[in-house]
Amino acid sequence: MDAEAWDERYAASDLVWSAGPNVFVEAECSGLPAGRALDLAAGEGRHALWLARRGWRVTALDFSAVALDKGRQVAEGSGLADAITWVRADATTWRPPAGTTYDLALLAYLQLPPAQRRAAARGAYDALAPGGALLVVAHDRTNSTEGVGGPQDPEVLMSAEDVLGDLTGLPHEVEHAGRAGRRVEPGHGADDAPARTAWDCVVRVHRAAG
Repeated sequence: MDAEAWDERYAASDLVWSAGPNVFVEAECSGLPAGRALDLAAGEGRHALWLARRGWRVTALDFSAVALDKGRQVAEGSGLADAITWVRADATTWRPPAGTTYDLALLAYLQLPPAQRRAAARGAYDALAPGGALLVVAHDRTNSTEGVGGPQDPEVLMSAEDVLGDLTGLPHEVEHAGRAGRRVEPGHGADDAPARTAWDCVVRVHRAAG
C-alpha cells in the first residue's frame, strides 16, 4: 500500500490500531531508561504516545499525513505535544538531521519486502547512539500458516533470523531474538472466531558502543 492508500485507511475509522502499546513493545521497552526514541512507521502514534507518557522524547515518523494528524491531536489533548515530533517521511529512506541520534529505534509491524525491510532496519540502526537499542516486532513468517491475522503475503513476513541477517556487518549485541506468541481475543476477524495465537518475531539488539 502506498501513502495515499494508507491515508484512506486511517481516515475510514477512529483507530486502525489499538490505543495501547503492543504487548512485546511494552515488555521490551519498559525497563529501558527514558531518552530519545525514534518510532518508524508510527501510524497513529500509539507507541510514540506510550513512550512519551513514560518520559521519552520521541520522533514519530510515518508516510501517512492522516495518521500523523490523528496522533498529533491525541498528543495535544494529553499534554504531550512538546514530547513528540511528528515527521512525514518514508521509513526506508529517511535519515535524522546531522548530529541527531537516538537511544531507542522502534520498528513495529512494518511489513515490507526484504530489500525495503533491510533498508529500514539498517537506517534505524544507523540512527542509534552507541549503546542504543533497536527493537523490531513483526508478524512472523510462520503466522500465515500457524497463527491468526496479519498479512498473508509471505514476501512481507519475516523471522528473527531474517532481521538479524539485515544487520550483517553492523556491530551489535543481541538481547533477544526469536518467535513469540500473542493471544488474539475471540471474535478477531469473525464474530464467532475463538481465541487464537498470533506469532510474531521479536528482535532487540544494542548498537555496539565505541
